[in-house]
Amino acid sequence: MSPRRSYDQYCSTARALDVVGDRWTLLIVRELLAGPRRYTDLHADLPGVSTDVLASRLKDMEQDGLSTRRRLPPPGAAYVYELTSRGRELLPVLQALGEWGQAELGERRPTDAVRAHWFALPLLRGLEGQGLVEVHLEEGVFHLWAGAGGAPVYREGPAPTEPDARLVLDTDTCGAVGRGELSVADAVRAGRIEVTGDGVLAKALRDE
Repeated sequence: MSPRRSYDQYCSTARALDVVGDRWTLLIVRELLAGPRRYTDLHADLPGVSTDVLASRLKDMEQDGLSTRRRLPPPGAAYVYELTSRGRELLPVLQALGEWGQAELGERRPTDAVRAHWFALPLLRGLEGQGLVEVHLEEGVFHLWAGAGGAPVYREGPAPTEPDARLVLDTDTCGAVGRGELSVADAVRAGRIEVTGDGVLAKALRDE
């Protein structure tokens, strides 16, 4: 791999891009917002990245203090990567970037890969209040912590405890929310998102 380059500008934006401006870096951060991930899991959920580039970006992120690598205790005994507090501070950056990119999303192309948990951040932007939310899509199930401000932000699979709200929706609806064409509240009112649960968040979404 070629050595990293710097903009060599005394500007905080340029310095930030020195750290996170390389291709794939922010998408790795997106994946690590789900908590500790193994290299093989990261590679599977970043279709198109080469093993060399992924390894290089992870090494750079460790050196820059964005992530760490640790070994799981037995019986796992595998290495996992996770964000540091500095890396987790990139959540609002990704949220803002995702909101800005809504206009670029358009309809899904035949060549576009998709993972259920990629919809976590757009949904998180559209949820008001706090609570554990379980989301069911055609592509799979994930859960997220709305308004928690901690780590992880989301995880794949069903919620570890009874969620405050359970959402069932199709990919088209999630895409419309991600593109900014439809709010979560409007989708619920239109019957495009089914909400169950007895938590405050579920009741607020149902406007009870």
